[in-house]
This record gives sequence, C-alpha cells and structure tokens, in this order.
Amino acid sequence: MTPLPSLTWAVSSDPGLKRTSNEDSYSTRADVGLFVVADGMGGHVAGEVASRVAVEAIEAFIQETAGADKNRTWPFPFDPTVSLEANRLRAAFRLANRKIASAIADSQDLRGMATTASAVLLGPRTASVAHVGDSRVYVLRGGKLEQITNDHSWVEEQVRAGTLTPTAARQHPWRNVVTRALSGGEDPEVDVTEVSPRPGERYLLCSDGLFTVVPDHRTAEILSQKDKSLDDIAHDLIEAANDGGGPDNITALILQIDAA
Repeated sequence: MTPLPSLTWAVSSDPGLKRTSNEDSYSTRADVGLFVVADGMGGHVAGEVASRVAVEAIEAFIQETAGADKNRTWPFPFDPTVSLEANRLRAAFRLANRKIASAIADSQDLRGMATTASAVLLGPRTASVAHVGDSRVYVLRGGKLEQITNDHSWVEEQVRAGTLTPTAARQHPWRNVVTRALSGGEDPEVDVTEVSPRPGERYLLCSDGLFTVVPDHRTAEILSQKDKSLDDIAHDLIEAANDGGGPDNITALILQIDAA
C-alpha cells in the first residue's frame, strides 16, 4: 500500500448553549485516511442514532476496503471518471444510508431520523471529499478559507440562485431545512470532489452549528493561528460559536497536512 500523507488532526464537539444533547458524531481514522463529521436530525434520540449509525457504517466500509481493488465497491457500480478512493467513499455513504433504513425498520421510535455527513478520504496522491446535507468541508490555503462542499439546503440553494444574500441566509427561519440527507430511502446522490492536499494546508470539517454562527472571515482568523495547537484551535472554534449564541450542536474537525 502506498503511504498516505503525514498529517496532524484535532477535533472538538459541543452540544452548544440551547441543546441538552449532542446529535453530532465524528470519526478520526488517520490509519486509513478517513475523517467524518455527521449531524443527526429527528429528535435527540433518533438524531444521535442516525449520525452514529452513519459514521460507524462509513468507517467500517473504508476499513474493510483499504487496499482493495474496484470490485470492493459492490453492490454499487464503479465510476471510472473518479478515483478508487472517491468510489469507496461514495459507496460507504450509500451503505450508511441502507444501515439507517435497517435501524428504522427495527425500531418504530426511529422513524423520520436522518443525518448529514461530510468526509475526507486521503489517498496517496489526492484526497476525496464527499458529502450529503449541510455539514461542510473547508480548506485554508495561502491564508484564504475556501469552501469545498456546496450545502444541500434550501437557503444555500437560494444563495446560489441569487435570491438570498449569505447574511440573510444566516438569519432565515428555514436555514435548517436540508434538501438531501442520509435518511434510509433510495440510494442517495453523493457529491464527491477530488483535491490535491499540499503541505501546510488545513482542512476543516464542521457541522452547521459552527458556520451558521461564525462568519467565514472569523473562522479563517482562528484557523490561521500558528502559535496554538490544533486542539486549542478546535476549542477556539467551538468557543466562537458559543459566543455567538450556540444555538445548535457544534463539531469542528481540523486536518493539517504536514508532508506529502
């Protein structure tokens, strides 16, 4: 197996100031190059279950297929236009959706549960970014924060259409309405992007409890700090969201590429 890039990572998760439980889940599997953040929906019990089931299913599939060939994306078709890592990640998301369907079938209390999910899977030369819903992946590159993913949410679709400004979207009463999620229905469409990580770059995976409260310029300032550890930076991001009211669960997962 070709070695993965050398990296450092840190994660912090917090229920926020208005919620009694934390429906976010995450995975940090540097050994297989996988990092995931999921934000559960459907009430605190069901939401916690949905995000946990999704993260565990994605993690298990990526671990099982590490070093495997393209046939290991079965039962999902292999897309030759993207890398093996991108195919594995897309298949993992779709398998997670089926695991959620099984959990709902086993317990009527879980009906209506769903989760967003965003993930980075590092390969030897590129990284695959996959997401469903409105959890985000950013990269801090050359001091500038760039959003890699596009939210599957009503307000973000209006922003892209030009009918809402980003500022108005932050305050809109429908800002939490997602248009795509892992919910146990048909195999979902999973957005996959491939990037080429470079030494010194920092990637941020986060739930909407961060970016709906903390403006991108402030996130960039915090993420750019060189005199703090990644653990401290992750905690600073949580603190910034709570300083802004902490209306939702908050998860911030940071990856720093140390060497190719």
